[in-house]
Amino acid sequence: MNENYYSGLNAYRSLWVLVFFDLPTETKKERSIASKFRKKLLDDGFAMFQFSIYMRFCASRENAEVHTKRIRNILPEKGKIGIMQITDKQFGMMELFYGRKVAEKEAPAQQLELF
Repeated sequence: MNENYYSGLNAYRSLWVLVFFDLPTETKKERSIASKFRKKLLDDGFAMFQFSIYMRFCASRENAEVHTKRIRNILPEKGKIGIMQITDKQFGMMELFYGRKVAEKEAPAQQLELF
């Protein structure tokens, strides 16, 4: 999937940044904080993979570090957040299922990067 979609990029050097989080949502204030965190991820070019998992393609390790640092700067006070970087090659080996049916992999939305 990704090797064809980003054919000009090296699948071992380009990365996916994944953000996993479990934020408290019991009060109105906590729901607002969680919603703002998700919005900031979307504003930084992340896409929702599952409800509490967001991902972003980065063409290089340096670019991935920029986005990882941005996440560190917006971490909510409470909750559990994990940030993981994997190569495009590793991401492309993921098996996706909807129930027992194998899911078609969707090409991610193309992102404009300004340097």
